[in-house]
Amino acid sequence: MPASVRGGPRKPTRPRAEAPASPKARSAARNAAPPAGKLQAARSGVGVSPRLALTVAGGALVVALVATLATGHRAERLGQAMVRGVDGEFADLGFKLKTVHIEGASPMAKADILNATALYQDQPTLGLDLADLRTRVEGVGWVKSAKVVRLLPDTVFISVEERPALAVWQHSGAMRVIDGEGRIIREADAARFPQLPLVVGQGADQAAGAILPAVNARPRLRDRLEALVRVDDRRWDLRLKDGSLIQLPAIDEESALIQLDQLDQRQRILDLGFARIDLRDPEMVAVRPRDAVLPGQPVAGGA
Repeated sequence: MPASVRGGPRKPTRPRAEAPASPKARSAARNAAPPAGKLQAARSGVGVSPRLALTVAGGALVVALVATLATGHRAERLGQAMVRGVDGEFADLGFKLKTVHIEGASPMAKADILNATALYQDQPTLGLDLADLRTRVEGVGWVKSAKVVRLLPDTVFISVEERPALAVWQHSGAMRVIDGEGRIIREADAARFPQLPLVVGQGADQAAGAILPAVNARPRLRDRLEALVRVDDRRWDLRLKDGSLIQLPAIDEESALIQLDQLDQRQRILDLGFARIDLRDPEMVAVRPRDAVLPGQPVAGGA
């Protein structure tokens, strides 16, 4: 006989409906903090962290290199395209050029150096070839040597040793600015350097660095100087603004200039004016006055 169940068979229970959430509770749920990962992505503005982006970019560069070594030029072009793509991705993260800082150059040289770099605003900084950039900078006539540093994320720092302009060299109808080693500063316009001494003739560019310090050390002579003329690429004639001529020897120019100093101290010859002073003979100084018609008057011992 079947066992009886006290109270009879149970009826299946129905789930009780939950009470509708109040407006205040729904508002609190909407304002709840998002998961930590989503918050970080929102703060950074990207879906991945900068460290992960660097890792992915490095992996892409390795893949491009392996493909290049394995399959040749086609893969090389593919690798270059991948690198450009990586540069573009990093540029979107802020790795793009905003500032070029040049140190050690005059304002005139800075403009020529910046033009030679061919850098442009918002250029990807990770893709810059620093060795090529240095070569371009050192190709500028003003620059003796250069160092180029990339300061991530957005700056290039260029430090140069500048070649100071020494003189204007006139030869074969052309006027060129030169430095102390006789190198032509191609970017320099000679017309913008009227304060520099003028050296004239074949070989004057290479010899100017030796004579000009001795001339510049004598203000009375320097201020009257019109040009230094190289004669037969052996010696100098100094032409003064009043038309006077000073002939220096081929060797021991300093001793000849000392003789000129002594003569000027005793007779103020640079103020009086003359047609020519011949200092080529170390034993005798010959002075020819402007109005003289006879050969030069010898002045023994520089007196």
